[in-house]
Amino acid sequence: MQPSGALALLLIATLACSSVGATNSTGGLPIVMWHGMGDTCCFPFSLGGFKKYLESNLEVYVKSLEIGNSIVTDYKSGYLIHPNKQVEDVCQQLANDPKLSDGYNAIGFSQGGQFLRAVAQRCPTPRMNNLITLGGQHQGVFGLPDCPSLSSKTCEYFRQLLNLAAYTGWVQDYLVQATYWHDPLNEGAYRESSTFLADINNEKTINETYISNLQQLNKFIMVKFTKDKIVQPIESQWFGYYAPGQDKEVQTLQDSDLFIKNRLGLQEMQSRNQLVFLEYPGNHLQFTKEWFQKNVFPFL
Repeated sequence: MQPSGALALLLIATLACSSVGATNSTGGLPIVMWHGMGDTCCFPFSLGGFKKYLESNLEVYVKSLEIGNSIVTDYKSGYLIHPNKQVEDVCQQLANDPKLSDGYNAIGFSQGGQFLRAVAQRCPTPRMNNLITLGGQHQGVFGLPDCPSLSSKTCEYFRQLLNLAAYTGWVQDYLVQATYWHDPLNEGAYRESSTFLADINNEKTINETYISNLQQLNKFIMVKFTKDKIVQPIESQWFGYYAPGQDKEVQTLQDSDLFIKNRLGLQEMQSRNQLVFLEYPGNHLQFTKEWFQKNVFPFL
């Protein structure tokens, strides 16, 4: 959902200060990154540093997406600007960037993962080659155990809103996290009232364009953090979720209604080896540079 506190930010800063002599992947596709909740495009101790890390090691153009015209607006976007509006803005940014005209690879951090998936589904030009989601919540969340960078009072207020009124119109409009709040105890309300996630997961109607655009990806790489204390349930990072009607038993993607009814064409993508499932034994967005280089660099 977001960089999980000082440890994750320190990790990214450490990555930024490291260079990898064995990597000389010159001439590769540009990279587009989208930050998570509680972060911005350009903080030097988070994605700003990570941008430099990728540029120095892969020698490619890296665009770290900024929503709005300032760091303040970009920070607020993680909480208060509806994802549909953000995706529309990003699609325009990408279309207007001549350095991306031949395609790009994408890295989404936490909620930036499902937002970039929406870009792939809604905006096929310029073409996204590989989509990498780090701790993304593709089936949503049912819980907000932590929201670093906000005061505990504000975090508790958001939590209460989500628990009590996530599917009311004004909360859907007001709070980003409500748009991917997925209540397994009330699937009907979720499908009817979710203004973002239920749409991009084809749970309202089947949008064939979403399917065909998503299948244009070369690879869709999903990274799950097995000790994640931010995302509930953790399996959402691999498109799994709670079985409908309860919040204890978790289904894999392959056992889910979304997969069985092939709402997003993921069956075909799996049969073509387009889906890649990676995991790291750490908390949310906390990984080592060695692991990232070994497991993610090959897709960049």
